[in-house]
This record gives sequence, C-alpha cells and structure tokens, in this order.
Amino acid sequence: MNLANLKISGKLSAAFALILAVFIIDAGVLFSALNTTLDMARKNNVSYLNSKDVNAVLQNAVEQQNAVRAFAATGDSKFLTNYSKYGAELDSHLAAFRGRTTKADQRARADQMRAAMEDWRAQTDHQLALLKDPATAAEGRALVDTLRLAKVREVQGDTMKAQEALVAKRWDDQQKAIHEAQWSLAVGTLVALGVAAAMAWLLTRAIAAPVRAMTGTMGRLAAGDNSVDVPALGRGDEVGEMAKAVLSFKEAAIQKKALEGEAADQRRAAEAERARNEAVQAEAARQQAAVVAGLAQGLSHLSGGDLTSRVSQPFAPEYEQLRADFNATAEALQTTMRGISESAGTMTSGAGEISTAADDLSRRTEQQAASLEETAAALDQITATVRKTADGANHARNVVGQAAKDAEVSGEVVRKAVEAMGEIEASAKQISQIIGVIDEIAFQTNLLALNAGVEAARAGDAGKGFAVVASEVRALAQRSAEAAKEIKTLITASAEQVGAGVSLVGETGAALQRIVAQVTEITGVVGEIAASAQEQATGLHQVNTAVNQMDQVTQQNAAMVEQSTAASHALATEAKELARLMAQFRVGDMQAAPRAERPSPRPAQPRSPVYASGAATAAKLAPETDSWEEF
Repeated sequence: MNLANLKISGKLSAAFALILAVFIIDAGVLFSALNTTLDMARKNNVSYLNSKDVNAVLQNAVEQQNAVRAFAATGDSKFLTNYSKYGAELDSHLAAFRGRTTKADQRARADQMRAAMEDWRAQTDHQLALLKDPATAAEGRALVDTLRLAKVREVQGDTMKAQEALVAKRWDDQQKAIHEAQWSLAVGTLVALGVAAAMAWLLTRAIAAPVRAMTGTMGRLAAGDNSVDVPALGRGDEVGEMAKAVLSFKEAAIQKKALEGEAADQRRAAEAERARNEAVQAEAARQQAAVVAGLAQGLSHLSGGDLTSRVSQPFAPEYEQLRADFNATAEALQTTMRGISESAGTMTSGAGEISTAADDLSRRTEQQAASLEETAAALDQITATVRKTADGANHARNVVGQAAKDAEVSGEVVRKAVEAMGEIEASAKQISQIIGVIDEIAFQTNLLALNAGVEAARAGDAGKGFAVVASEVRALAQRSAEAAKEIKTLITASAEQVGAGVSLVGETGAALQRIVAQVTEITGVVGEIAASAQEQATGLHQVNTAVNQMDQVTQQNAAMVEQSTAASHALATEAKELARLMAQFRVGDMQAAPRAERPSPRPAQPRSPVYASGAATAAKLAPETDSWEEF
C-alpha cells in the first residue's frame, strides 16, 4: 500500500499504533519480570516463616528438656506446667510448618521431627512418672542425662539447610528477573524513541512538505498567477483532495476572466438599448403628466367635498380605463355618502330617544336601589332582634335546665335526709331499749341492796359496814332508775319530734319532685321557643342574604344603566357630529330621513303583596307619568 494514498488520520493512527505496540511489548516483558520478582519474594517470605517455625520447634523442645531437668532437680510442679506449655507451642509450630510447606521432602522431615519428638516424650513421660514417686525418684534422676534430643536436632538441621538452599535459589531467580526487567526497560525505551523519531520523519515527509507546497501554490493563485502548477494531484489522502480543490479554484479564476470580457460586451449593448428606451419613456411621461393633472383636478374637487365632480377630458387610450374607474368611484362614493347622510339623520333621532329612555331608566333604577337598600337595612334590624330573642331563649333554656338539675340534686338531698331521720328514729328506739335494760338493772340492784341490808341487820355489829355499803348502793340504784326514766321521757319526746321531722322532710321531697317535673316541662317549652326563634333567625338571615344580593345586583344594574346612559349620550353627540361632517359634502338631491316613531309606554305590571311597602315607597319617590319611566 502506497503511503501517499493513505489518509492523514490513517498515517497518524499507524504511527501511534506502532509506537504503542513497542511500549506494550516492553510493558509485557517488564510485567513478566516483575511478576517473577514478586513470586520469588512471596516464596522467600514463606521460607522465612517456615525457618522461623522450624527454629521454634527446636527451641521449644530444648525448653521442654530444661523443664524436665529442673523438675528432677527441685521437684517443683511449676516446671511441669512449663513442660506442657512448651509442648503445645512445639506442636503448633510443627503443624504450621507441615501445612505451609509445599515441598514433599520438607513434609517428610516434618513427620520425622514429629516421630522423634513423640519417642522422646514417651521416654520423658516414663521419667516423670519415676520422679513423681518418691520411691523411684532416684532412678528417675539417673535417667536425666540419658534422654537427649539428638534425633530432633539432626532432622531440624537438615530441614534448615533445605530451607536455606531454597531461599538462595529464589534469591538468584529474583535478581535475574530484576536484571531482565532493567534490560527490558532500557531496550524498550530506546526502541520506542527510535520508532518515534522514524515516524516523525515519515509524517513530516508525508504531510508537512506537501502542505507547505500547497500553501505556496494557493498564495500565488491568490496573487493572480493562474499559470502555476498544482502539486500532489495524484495523491489519495486529504492533501490530494486539497490539490483538487485548488485546481478547481484555478479553473474558476480562468473562467472568471473570460466572463468579465463577455460582461463588458453586454454592458455596451445595454447602453444603446437604454438610449432607445429613454425616448419612449419621455412620450409616456407626457401622457402620464396629462393623466395626473386630470386626476389631480378631480381629486381636488373630491377633497373639497364636491362629490358631483367628474373627469371629462379624455386620456390616452392606455389610460382611458383609469378615467372611467375614477368617475365610477366618484359616483359610488356620492351614492354611499348620500346613504350615510340619510342614515345619520335617522341615527340622530334614534340616539336622542335612546338617551331620554336611558335617563328615565337610570332614575328608576336608582329609586329601586334606594328602596332595596332601605329594605335590607330594616331586615338587618329585624334579623338582629330575632337573633337576640333566640339568644335570650337559649339562655333561659340553659338557666331552666340548670334549675332542674339543682332541683333533682335537692330531691336527692331530701331523700338522704329522710333516710338519716329514719336512722335517728331507729337509734332512739335502741336507746329506749337500752334505758329499759338500765331501769331493770337498777331495779335488780335495788332488790339486791335491800336483801344485803336485811342480811347486814341480821349480822348485827359485824354487818354494819356492809349495811352502809348496801344503803349507798340502793340509793345509787334509785338515782339510776330516776335518771333512766328521765332519759326515756326525753328519748320518747325526741322520737316523736324526729317522726314529725321525717314527715315534713317527706312532704318536702314530694314537693321537690313536683317542682322537678314542672321545671322539666318548662325546659321543654323554653327549648321549643328557642328552636323556633333560632329557625326564625335562620330564615330571616337567609331572607336578608337574598335581599342583600338583590341590592348588590340592583346596584350593579344601576351602574350598568349609568354606563348605558353615558354611552347613549355619547352616541347622540357622535350622530350630531356625523351629521355636521356630512353637511360639508355636496351629494345632490337627498330625501328627508324618516323619523322613527316613539314606542308607546307599556302598562304597569301588578305587584305582589310582599313588595307592597317597597312599591309604596317607589310611588312616593317617582310618581307615574306617560313616559319611558314605565319601562
């Protein structure tokens, strides 16, 4: 493929694609080296952790051995706790190493270390059992130097050597990958720079040089040099398209010069034709001047108001139709103005009658509005009075209701008083019974005192003191009997008074019940009165609202009538002005305009009794006459 026929965008895309490919290859090599480095670093980190666990296994094994020796030397049980703790840590590190490593030989060594540790622990457990028994403690201590970690140390050493060898190998691989990445970066950069320089040189030859040549050619064409050769005509890119366009400009400039010569010839021929036309136009101008003069004279008469004027002087044959049209227009205008003049007279007469009727209607509307306003004010006062009456009835109903409630409460109080009086009467009867018992006790005491006195008399001197006591007891019993009789008399009188009070309270309760019934009846009557007054107030409020709406509508009608009156007066004025203006024109003989007949007044309509007062007021304000006021 020829580079010259490739589009500029294709050239640029190919150059950048080549440079980008170099960078992608270099980046791929660098990325691979970096991945290798990272993989080696990750594996070395695993090796570091494995080495740490293997060293921890040996260290914990040594700590377990030291704990056994310390227990053998001191007999302190805390060393047994250390023995168990270090054993658990050893197992944990060994299991971590066994699970992390991926090498089969290392896993085998981990199993060998576990087997060696289990064998050593079995011997150590036997030794600990001997040490715990005082009878065999000496035998256990004798075994301390015989239990060694030689096998564990051997396997651990082999494992560490294998780990160190792996780390060394991975370190070499990592350094090799780093060197490869460095070389790849350097070589890729140099190759990219070389490709970029080559692409810049090729693009300069393929794009910049042809564009500079095309710019020079276009400059010479702009200066008027049409003999210049257009370069790059055979190219298939944008520069070739530009060369084709410049070639078109060149051919157009050559054609322009040829067209300018033809235009000069045509201009000379046009000058000769114009001279011939000027003679013809001079004759036509003379004829137009005659036409204009005739039309000007006719228009002058028309502007002066003489619609009977006509153009009688003949025109040239081509303008004769214009004279006929002017005369026909003047004839039509004369006929139209004559009709307008006749209509203006009729309009003036009708406008006068409309103005008179509008004045009468305006007065009657104002009177009706005043009557409605007075009616609305009276209804407002009646509504306020009825509303006040309804409020008073409602208040009376509330007061009577409260009185009924108070009467019911009083009846309840009286009922409780009757019950209390009954309880007092029952208490009085119980007191009378108690007093009877006391009287009998006093009687028995008196008999006992009398018997005691008789027995004291029989006793002689020995019973004198007892006789004195019996005499005092007898006297006390007599006084108690007398006091009981007096109390019984008082209680009997009190019981009779209480009975009378109970009877009076009962009568009071019955009277209060009757009062409650009467108050309830009064409450119902007052409630009906209040409801009736409220309904009347509501009805009057609705009537008042309707009258107010009628008043507003009447006021609006009055305003509209005033506007209509003003419009009718304005119409009459305009009709007179139109008649005055029409008098300025002469339109020939004109018939007198017929005067519109005045309509006869309509008979007054009968009014309903509801509006009798309003009709009377209207009759006083506006007495009936045979005029437009009837309407």
